[in-house]
Amino acid sequence: MTTRIARLDSRAPVRVSGPEARPFLHSLLTQDVETLAPGQLRFGAMLSPPGRLLFDLFLLGEADGVLLDVAADRRDGLLQRLSMYRLRAQVTVEADERPVFASWPEVADGFTPDPRAPGLGGRRYGGAVDTSATEADWQAHRLAAGVPDPAVDAPSDKTYPIEADFDLLNGIDFHKGCFVGQETTSRMKRRGAVRNRMLPIAFDGPPPPFGAEVLNGELRAGEVLGGMDGAAMALLRLDRIDGMLTVDGRPVEVRRPEWMPS
Repeated sequence: MTTRIARLDSRAPVRVSGPEARPFLHSLLTQDVETLAPGQLRFGAMLSPPGRLLFDLFLLGEADGVLLDVAADRRDGLLQRLSMYRLRAQVTVEADERPVFASWPEVADGFTPDPRAPGLGGRRYGGAVDTSATEADWQAHRLAAGVPDPAVDAPSDKTYPIEADFDLLNGIDFHKGCFVGQETTSRMKRRGAVRNRMLPIAFDGPPPPFGAEVLNGELRAGEVLGGMDGAAMALLRLDRIDGMLTVDGRPVEVRRPEWMPS
């Protein structure tokens, strides 16, 4: 299978450097930053104090800091949030203009493996890269793999990271200790109180509008999120995904991804 490469203009880096960069980020993010080796890529998030998802992030270890890969339209918000937390920490927080690339289904030369799930390929930051696909092609592949894109699929400030499958996609380190929003996140995991998850759905024709209701008979089973022709992500109640599901009278089918336990 031919490896494809696309430039992701919907993503933009933020660079955090300085002698206290790692402990600073480690206390804020869902992922372990202290042990992040140079050249290693991890997936994580910054949450609100009540535990809601604010920013989904890729974290690339660098020799003197960490590169954060965030949705381009949320980069300014991330810069402001990090500056608010910085106080007297010896860190520098700045936008980084390196372009973001994805390769799939394999990890192309010079790329770093995507840490979320098998088949997602790799990511690269900066450099001269010949592309062979569009970002829309990458989004179609990501959707076919059943992996949510919180920047597209998560209603702003309303979604818990576990609802967006972060616990199944290596996006939360439950052993690292405290981080912002940790109490709510750990309690949901510990109690098994996960009623809703993002799952891909398949249907014929164009995607339903964002927020369209998914029904199981007459019962509300969830809502449609981002999508394209034939497929979309939906936030669904796990106790109502069996049976005949419809959206606006159209039948839809849940496609549970291979990486998600039954």
